[in-house]
Amino acid sequence: MLTRRQFVSTASAASLAAALPAQPAKRPNVIIMMADDMGISDLGCYGSEIRTPNIDALAKDGLRFTQFYNTARCCPTRASLLTGLYPHQAGIGHMVDDRKFPAYRGDLSSNAVTIAEVMRSGGYHTWMTGKWHVTPVTDSKHNWPRQRGFDKFYGTIHGAGSFYDPSTLSRDNDFIEPEGNDFYYTNAIGANASRYIEEAATAAKPFFGYVAFTSPHWPMHALEADIDRYKTRYKDGWDALREERHRRMVELGLVDKRWPLTPRDPEVPAWKDAPNKEWEMRRMAVYAAMIDCMDQNVGRIVAALKKTGQFDNTLLLMLADNGGCAEVLSPQGAGRHFPDKTRDGRPVRRGNIPSIMPGRDDDYQSYGIGWANASNTPFRRYKHWVHEGGISSPLIAHWPGVIRNKGGLTPQPGHLIDLMATAADAGKVKYPGAFNGKTITPLEGKSLRPILEGKQRKGHSEIYWEHEGNRAVRQGKWKVVSRHPGAWELYDIEADRTEMNDLTATQPAKAAELATKWESWSKKVGVVDWDVVRKS
Repeated sequence: MLTRRQFVSTASAASLAAALPAQPAKRPNVIIMMADDMGISDLGCYGSEIRTPNIDALAKDGLRFTQFYNTARCCPTRASLLTGLYPHQAGIGHMVDDRKFPAYRGDLSSNAVTIAEVMRSGGYHTWMTGKWHVTPVTDSKHNWPRQRGFDKFYGTIHGAGSFYDPSTLSRDNDFIEPEGNDFYYTNAIGANASRYIEEAATAAKPFFGYVAFTSPHWPMHALEADIDRYKTRYKDGWDALREERHRRMVELGLVDKRWPLTPRDPEVPAWKDAPNKEWEMRRMAVYAAMIDCMDQNVGRIVAALKKTGQFDNTLLLMLADNGGCAEVLSPQGAGRHFPDKTRDGRPVRRGNIPSIMPGRDDDYQSYGIGWANASNTPFRRYKHWVHEGGISSPLIAHWPGVIRNKGGLTPQPGHLIDLMATAADAGKVKYPGAFNGKTITPLEGKSLRPILEGKQRKGHSEIYWEHEGNRAVRQGKWKVVSRHPGAWELYDIEADRTEMNDLTATQPAKAAELATKWESWSKKVGVVDWDVVRKS
């Protein structure tokens, strides 16, 4: 029991504390930034020639992961990042169309709690800018960011669109129109993130921010001033670029020199035989400019943190949602993301048309298989597939006072499911067993904090993938992978991460063991045969 003197002293202290200005939060802010359709070799600090000084600066004082994984596609990756679950467990085993099976409803599950809901329940202010893409665009807004834990939101609900006039642009719960004649979506994402950081600085609590860039996802749209830096950079073509990047990645220690550069994609001609070279050069120049502009906006975000005195108390994570994209856009393309006209009424010319140099608001193109092959140097395949080219992501972590090996690399594997656990760990926030009256699926991820602190983490015994029938399991150095509808292939990732030497014939027992594990996992998370899903 308190004495009268102790009581008066305690009461006086409480009154004094109430009268003082709010003190800086002790717990760190957390910001996750993600690029869209960017290969592992597309950042300067991962071997690229593209100008990314702001991201490179984070890497110089932070830590780069050499074996971090995504889920090979936009929607599943976002579902996994947001929930700490495999995408099927979050209801998005494919895209945001309803295929009627529980794991393929295309709408974020109410039995999955989002990272924003977890952080907000633990006392964090939450905000998001950029691409949402985990719910259909309908009259219902039950799964929009504001309904799933974010206090503030500026961005797009749909998965793609013009950078000059993005589809489903929204603020909080309302659709809005782009502001100003100089509107460019990447700049708007960065500007609004900076605004939210400055607003959050006035609150007496930490914040969680999620910045989901749409760069460099098609269409190839970029500002001419950014394109100018790369106008002639790609005159030597994709073959030379792949060799150049591979050499640099080996020098940086990102890839083992034992892993050979994979052969050029058989669908891609040698550069010397490629038609329309001026157009091809322009496509890659625009792609590079999109990443350049994204980096400028990472710099804007860092500047806002420094301006408000929060940079040293912020965990920053930068990654990509899948590998480089080899999708080809045709003039017959349709859908919400394809605009018919520009904002001033000119018709938009759709598709990869060599007579049209890409980058402006009245064209709508992708950068093609040859350049995607270069983006994913030195690996095989692309977005959609679960060979290393489709699922390998850069991950840069920057956390002053916690990361010991500044500028270093870690080969310890990680996966998107680990980001929820990492944020909750950093913020000392508990992942719930129930939320909003719903039983919550147990967390699959494990915190990356031990790795950031320079320790050896007890990682996952296995990591799993499935997308459109493409399957994989990683267990230690072993990986089995199948490109639908093909058979399993087995690789020793330590010796052969470029997946050139299939060991199923010499290690049949290991291949069978991992295939069996995948079957068990697929039943647990609700995977359905892709041919059945596709016809549903």
